[in-house]
Amino acid sequence: MSYKTILVHADSSARSTDRAALAARIAIDHQAHLIGTAITGFLDEFYRYSPMLMAAPIPQLEIDALKNHARAALEEFERTARAIGATAIESRPTDDDAHQALVLQARYADLVVLGQNDPDDAATHANLTEYVALQGGRPVLVLPYAGTFERVDRHALVAWDGSRAATRAITDALPLLQRSAKVTLVVFNPQRQVGVHGELPGADIALLLARHGVSVEVLRQQTPPRLDVGNALLSLAADLGIDLLVMGAYGHLRWREVLLGGVTHTILKSMTVPVLMSH
Repeated sequence: MSYKTILVHADSSARSTDRAALAARIAIDHQAHLIGTAITGFLDEFYRYSPMLMAAPIPQLEIDALKNHARAALEEFERTARAIGATAIESRPTDDDAHQALVLQARYADLVVLGQNDPDDAATHANLTEYVALQGGRPVLVLPYAGTFERVDRHALVAWDGSRAATRAITDALPLLQRSAKVTLVVFNPQRQVGVHGELPGADIALLLARHGVSVEVLRQQTPPRLDVGNALLSLAADLGIDLLVMGAYGHLRWREVLLGGVTHTILKSMTVPVLMSH
């Protein structure tokens, strides 16, 4: 299995270049077509929620500035991807709202590469990653805003709870898991999930992975008192020195409000390694 179309969000945030570099390396590994998309957002900002509704003049200078920022982000994306060796590259500007534009474009890609929201970087979009993960219908690979992550093929950690979302995440991550030198699958508190895991929790899904050529080891762990599963995952990731976390994304949308499950919220807020999520 492999990814053939990879979409990466290009913007003016501090980690946009690192995001493009990681996406380019994955694209090279899979001989995939790499698309960089940059969003101006002026249709949303000036047409839906502005004095334009009352026939006010179009703020052309501001629109030009937004378009220039997007153009610069795509130029940097192309420079980065080509320097790494990617050749099948496409730059795609769009004027729509970032959330809607990325959800729409995600449906025509095998993998979407986004960045973790950085509260100290005004160029990042609040709730963008969560929104695309829940609405896009495609796996989302999220790069943390802190740390350096050139590759994701050394040691992957898979969070397994027998759920639909976790099943989808494992299936969507197979192209990366097959290339990972080592894969650890962890099941937390299996005794609390009656009728989910079978006699040996994690054994059945590990067998499925093995049949796909994935070298996998199963860990069964209990969360210590007063430690939730999200933080237990982060702690285990640090102990194992992983470079990729694979997990289901839990939550739903109420209009434009993102309502995340506890584990998903914890990971997206405090992630220390790239995370592949599927909903």
